[in-house]
Amino acid sequence: MNHARLRLAAVITSTGARRWGREATLRSIFHPSASVIGNYQNAVEWLSVDAYVGEVLGAGLPPNHGPSWTISLIDVTNDAAIVKIENEFGSMKFTDYLSLLKISGEWKIVGKLYHLHQ
Repeated sequence: MNHARLRLAAVITSTGARRWGREATLRSIFHPSASVIGNYQNAVEWLSVDAYVGEVLGAGLPPNHGPSWTISLIDVTNDAAIVKIENEFGSMKFTDYLSLLKISGEWKIVGKLYHLHQ
């Protein structure tokens, strides 16, 4: 199994592409039908990939080439996987749970559930 690609997808979504503002890179790791779900500002946020990418790029954060992140879990069963990653975006700290599916030899995020630490 290619855990390196899985790990890369997790890091890109949780830190890299978000911080560097690379839209194509960020979109490439998600399945087009994926959802990003969590509680944000006392309401459930349920975003499409398009809406998520728009929010990330619209945040206006300066590039950060040394983002803070930790992968605490990778669990893989054949073509399905879960990755738990703790990261920062701006001044906010998140725990992300990424559901990934290997499609045509590539890991794609099919769902991102997040917790925003207060």
